[in-house]
This record gives sequence, structure tokens and C-alpha cells, in this order.
Amino acid sequence: MTVETALPDENLPVTVSARAAKRIAKILENESAGAMLRVAVTGGGCSGFQYNFAIDDARLDDDLVVERDGATVLIDPVSLDFLKGAEIDFVDDLIGQSFKVNNPNATASCGCGTSFSV
Repeated sequence: MTVETALPDENLPVTVSARAAKRIAKILENESAGAMLRVAVTGGGCSGFQYNFAIDDARLDDDLVVERDGATVLIDPVSLDFLKGAEIDFVDDLIGQSFKVNNPNATASCGCGTSFSV
């Protein structure tokens, strides 16, 4: 499933904020042509599940592909089940810069926000 958008669409299973798209595009500038950001949910972390962010150059047939402002994000179907309705954002605050997943499916998360439970 490929989704291309310049503005967030409330009907998409996962959205990417303008700040996140800008940062992803900047990161991908330094990678080989065709590089994309893969967001996945794996078991682990102090709350049970954790978010993983990785550069990938292989788009699988069943990946959700969200494109915004020059940034391409891939999400596999298993991770998508945990991320439906989520927004991928980028924050730059006093404690540093990081991607943040605003996930309505998470019932609890750790203090740093990298792991969650459902």
C-alpha cells in the first residue's frame, strides 16, 4: 500500500508530521539513492514493545509506504497493527532531538518514550 501526501491525512493508518518529514528527508540526503526510513515495532524495552528506526533500501510488497515532503517511511504489516492511528513526529527540546511516536494504542510507556505496552 503506497500513500503519498504533502499534508497529513486523517484517514491514513499512520501519519508523518511536517517536522518528522523534514528531518527524515535531511537524514536520507546522506544515504544512497532510494534509501527510506523503516519504522518497526519489536518485542523488548522496559514496557514490552519498542520502536525501531532504521535506514532501508528495500520496499516489500506488503509494506505501508507513507511519503511526505521528500521523506519515505516504510512500515511492515505486523508493526502497522500496533501503529494504526499513530503519528510519527520529531522533537527538539532540552533533553535532545528524537523521533517520537504519538501512538493512541499504547496504554503505557517508559519515561524516555522508546518502549510501550498495549
